[in-house]
Order: sequence, then structure tokens, then C-alpha cells
Amino acid sequence: MWGDIAIAFLLAFIVAFMATPYTIKIAKKVGAVSKEEDARRMHNREMPKLGGPAVILGFLVSIIYLIIIMSIEGTLNLFGEELYGKKLLGMFLGIIIISITCVIDDIKPIRPIVKLAGQLVAAIVVVSFGVRIDEITIPFLTTPEMNEWFSIILTIGWIVGITNAINLIDGLDGLSSGISVISAISLLIIFVLNESPMVAILLITALAGALVGFIPFNFAPAKTFIGDSGSNFLGFSLSIISILGIAKTYTAVVIVLPLIVLGLPIFDTLWAIVRRIVKTKSIKGVFKADNGHLHHRLVRRGFSQKQAVLILYGISAAFGMFAIILFDSGIWKALSFLLMVFVAVALGYKNFERENENDNKMYECVECKYIYNPKYGNEKAGIKPGTPFSKLPDDWVCPVCGEGKDMFETHE
Repeated sequence: MWGDIAIAFLLAFIVAFMATPYTIKIAKKVGAVSKEEDARRMHNREMPKLGGPAVILGFLVSIIYLIIIMSIEGTLNLFGEELYGKKLLGMFLGIIIISITCVIDDIKPIRPIVKLAGQLVAAIVVVSFGVRIDEITIPFLTTPEMNEWFSIILTIGWIVGITNAINLIDGLDGLSSGISVISAISLLIIFVLNESPMVAILLITALAGALVGFIPFNFAPAKTFIGDSGSNFLGFSLSIISILGIAKTYTAVVIVLPLIVLGLPIFDTLWAIVRRIVKTKSIKGVFKADNGHLHHRLVRRGFSQKQAVLILYGISAAFGMFAIILFDSGIWKALSFLLMVFVAVALGYKNFERENENDNKMYECVECKYIYNPKYGNEKAGIKPGTPFSKLPDDWVCPVCGEGKDMFETHE
């Protein structure tokens, strides 16, 4: 088993790592670049955003290779009682639909309702091939058999919901890809402990490997974005793999683990829905991009882009560790772990606020190496001498290359 897991990870990693530079060149040729006016992004320059196909290619090459080899060896049965071959075919067809829809959107933006329609079609295809949340059994309680139509609607809702959750949190360099890696590794550990089907273990491992191969090009300062094709693929795949990994598991704790592992993007998405409806006083407002996500709020509080991303990585990892400890050691140890995390975060944030009050440090633009010195300020932009970096306006940009505050780091 471990040899197959290693192959799944390494092959996906190598393919994604080698393919990403080519997607950068292709993105520039076909016009798949992030525009300056993109409300979701915190960059002030154009950036290739076609990294998704590299991740998808790494994932598919790894999985298809292992399916062929393990089927020949007889170590993987795709046509047994659970019909994993049929379910995988549905997943692959769904990936094709999602990829085509979102690659078009990366090149020439389409209406949100059209993209949602593509997500729904992809989810319906997957469900029609047998991927279902079809039973939830709680220990010591008699639960009624789930109605078929309720099962179908619940599964489609889960797939579309998680797809959009990962897509919406994709607003900083390396954010959605990093959180997806953390979620994938957390699910992998849970699947192994749970003795989940080998198919689910290989799928989640290949997804993690492809992302690790892509992140070096996506972490700040990014050379490319993963794009809608990539972020939609990540959410779509995580939602389906989580279903396959807990299928036929009759412990209530295991059923809720994917919800906990993906807690950060789920919370951010639910809050975004409420915030947009309240702000616009219309259901249509849900489709209107804004800058009220968690990562935007962290940057506005004075954190750099890298700091904001690492903080959200930490929160995502805490959710993943909580889920693993909950499954392996029980609720009390999991809650005590979470309490320790809260205390550490509170103390760290208090220290950050104290440092910000006396912030006279110099900051350096990671893109062009311009150094902002509070002693001199930036008089051309109306910034008086003696203005700390943390007190600069949110719309202040580097006077040399035009990057925003989030692209500055402490100058040593």
C-alpha cells in the first residue's frame, strides 16, 4: 500500500512541477491573465492564471497510471460490489466539464450563473455515476433510511458547495492551493486510520502531490495563479474524494470529519453569502465579488500577504489536526488541543498589535526591492515623514512597481 501511495504522490508532483512553466507561457499567449481590476485579487499587475491544468494533469496522469498498473497486478478491483470504476469514470467526466467551463472563464470571463450551471452539470454527472451520500448512521440511535432524492440533492449540494468554497478563498498567492494541500493530507491520515477504500487513499494522495508540485510557482511572490480552473477542480475533487473515503462508514464522528477539515473555506463561504446578501439586499448579490474575505481582513489589519497566508495555513492545519485527534483519541483530547491553539493565537495577536503600535521598521517590496522608510515617508503620494508602514492607506502602492502593501515584507 505504502509503495502505491508514494508513487501516487511523486508522479503527480513531478508532472505538475514540470507542466506549470508551460502553462505560464500558454496563459500569456491565450490571454489567461489576471486583470488589475479583479476585485478578488490583491495584485496591481497582470498575472498568468492558468496553473490549474498543470495540477489537473499531474493528478490524472498519476491516477490513470496506478489504475492501469494495479489492475494488471490484481491489487485494485474497480468492478466489485462498490463499482469504483464507474464512480471514477463519473468523477473524470465531471472534471472535464469543470475544466472546460473554467478554462474558458480564465481566458474570457463568463457570467457567474453560467459557471454555476457548469458546476451543477458536473455534479449531476458524478451523482448519476453512483457517487452518493446515501446513508448516515449515528451510533446508539435508529436513523431512518435516506430518501433517494434527498441523497441526490444533498450530494449535489455538497459538491457544488465545496467547489465554490475553495474557489472563493482563492484571493492571495498560494492560499487556495496551500489550504487544499493541508486538507488533503488531513483527509489522507483519516482515510488510512479509518481503513478507507484504496481508491480514495490514492486519489487524495495524488491530489496532494500535484499541489505540492505547483505551490513553488504560486507562493508569494507568485509566478502564476491557479485560476478558476484550478480552484474549482480542487473543491470539486476534495468534495468527491471525501465522499468516497467515508462511504459505508457507520460512525457519526467520521461522517463530520470532512466538514471539520474543510472548516475554514466553508466558514468563509457561508459568511460571504450572508455578508453579500445583507450588503446588496438581494440574492443576486451572492455573485458579486467583494474584498470582505478573511484574507482581505487580515491584510487590512496590517499583516503582509505572506503573513496572512501563513496564518490561514495555521488555522486550516488546526482544523485538520482537530479532526484527526477527534477520530483517533476522542472529543476531550481534541477540545483541549483546540483550546491550546486558541490561547497561542490570542497571545500571538496581542504581541502583533503591540508591535504595530510602535512600528518604525523599514519594509521592502518583494517584487522590485523598493524600501519604504518611515523616516522619509512617501511625499509624492502624500505620505508625510514619520508615517509608520502600518498607518499607510489601504490603497497605497509601491512607487516603483505599483504593487500593494501586501507585497511588502520587513526589511532586515
